[in-house]
Amino acid sequence: MRILLAEDDEKLKEALSFQLRKEGIETDSCTDGEEALYYIRQGIYDLILLDRMLPLLDGASVLSRMRREGFETPVIFITALGALEDKIEGLDLGADDYLVKPFAFEELMARIRSILRRPRKLSDSEELLFGDLAFSVREQTLSGPSGSCTLSGREASLLETFLRNSCQTLSRELLLSRVWGMESDVEEGNLDNYIHFLRRRLKNLNSTVRLQTVRGIGYRLER
Repeated sequence: MRILLAEDDEKLKEALSFQLRKEGIETDSCTDGEEALYYIRQGIYDLILLDRMLPLLDGASVLSRMRREGFETPVIFITALGALEDKIEGLDLGADDYLVKPFAFEELMARIRSILRRPRKLSDSEELLFGDLAFSVREQTLSGPSGSCTLSGREASLLETFLRNSCQTLSRELLLSRVWGMESDVEEGNLDNYIHFLRRRLKNLNSTVRLQTVRGIGYRLER
């Protein structure tokens, strides 16, 4: 699971980021609304923790824009604005929950778990089909002519990105941000390693699908 935390209070941002990562949640963070919208547009997050009073672009504007652009990622407002009308406005804008500061981290985690327990959309749980392959997003299992196998989390994220953008050349930068996160300092060699792992999976399944290298740019999934 990957979360985006948009919070301009540096101490709170660092504290929450540390606690979320301690819970095993990959967390990217930013401190203003324009940067938050840029991160959101990458389409790599399972949930967004959004402060309402961000500089450059306030949280309400960020939420309104992302919903207009079709991003349906769950959002929890975290804010000092605790009046009833503020809560109603935030929820009407499209927030999935509203948490007033100060709050206990345990309550935040409970609300995160509650949102993530909600039924996923069919598009998130159905099989992705391409060529002679079938990939279950939820089960992280890949099936081909010679059987099936379970992928690791990184392999599954990488393959899902290719399947949702099949026959398109994807840059190395895009793949690194979607699979490892915007703030990750992962070395590019790790991407090459996981491309190798996926190619080995395809070969073991006797699939005709191929991961092609596009020199100087990135990779493309072809059949």
